[in-house]
Amino acid sequence: MIKKAVIPAAGFGTRFLPATKAQPKEMLPIIDRPTIQYVVQEAVDSGIEDILIITGKGKRAIEDHFDRNHELETRLEEKEDQLLLDEMRRLSDMANLHYVRQRELNGLGDAIRYARHHVGNEPFAVLLGDTIMDSVIPVTQQLIDTYAQYGGSVIAVEEVPHDKVNRYGIVGGKSLSDRILEINTLVEKPNIQDAPSNLAIAGRYILTPEIFAMLEQTPAGKNNEIQLTDAMLLLLKRENLYAHRIEGKRHDIGNKLDFLKTTVEFALKRPEFADKFRAFLEEILRKE
Repeated sequence: MIKKAVIPAAGFGTRFLPATKAQPKEMLPIIDRPTIQYVVQEAVDSGIEDILIITGKGKRAIEDHFDRNHELETRLEEKEDQLLLDEMRRLSDMANLHYVRQRELNGLGDAIRYARHHVGNEPFAVLLGDTIMDSVIPVTQQLIDTYAQYGGSVIAVEEVPHDKVNRYGIVGGKSLSDRILEINTLVEKPNIQDAPSNLAIAGRYILTPEIFAMLEQTPAGKNNEIQLTDAMLLLLKRENLYAHRIEGKRHDIGNKLDFLKTTVEFALKRPEFADKFRAFLEEILRKE
């Protein structure tokens, strides 16, 4: 049983400057909920309520978002807005949230190292804080089920166009089923001709605690950072690793175009304004 999750959320978000100069990119809203709330909700929906968020300088807004705001609650009580009041209170009760600050931005692998004392000797989930998964069964739950079946670390993957494999961490290996691959190699942003497949790492992991020893042995890699992919390559020499092709759609909120697409797609799913919004989009397209 996976009881703990880690959400790395320490990056600068430079691709969204100046919007992220004074607020975390993980707090950029999709309609009326910040990105990281969707991520925390996925962990909770997967049965995990003990969550460590790795933050950095300027990320205090994340803590404030999930904390109680008594003044706001009092104002909502006075306005007799019970639905919104209940939602605000649910935010602070949805999980046991803990925070630790990454002192220097030395890569995803370095961020994961900060979770060692919180995780202890247990397997744990990792959910990237700027990636939203839209799925019927939470993607983290899908990985937990695969871990329960095979017992090794599990990486979420998705197919990407072959000409774009150099943008991602790519896995290769032997198919065990339609969804499961036993990994024999991982490459961070390979050249197109050297890529072992077109299966890209998709921002969700189940990792065994042995990953921490591997991270300590991992030298700085691309961009002079500690790459989690490099540490998992070391882990592969000690235990089996598996890839799970996700059922659902990944939304990379760290990318401006995907952020816009995600906002539109989520808006079209909201019953209170989906029809009017669709009509608005159709009107715009007719004028093009």
